[in-house]
Amino acid sequence: MRDFFINMFEKLINVLVVILLIGVLVGTVGVFMVPSQTGIPSGLVAIGVLIGGLIYVTLIAGFMYLGLGIYQNTKRTADLLERR
Repeated sequence: MRDFFINMFEKLINVLVVILLIGVLVGTVGVFMVPSQTGIPSGLVAIGVLIGGLIYVTLIAGFMYLGLGIYQNTKRTADLLERR
């Protein structure tokens, strides 16, 4: 049962990362479509949103996958020691 929840959590992380990437793309297009009132070209702001969003998604996904990787490595180590 525990493995079921861990596998479902991994799939949930995959779906979350895809949703975050879609959100970054939608946000970038949204910023690009709105005329800028600050004098900064909206294309430049859109590129900033895209780069910032991709960095954010990379960090969040990396930390979540790191947590899952630690769990998987611990499980493999315990299984190996148990077999010895």
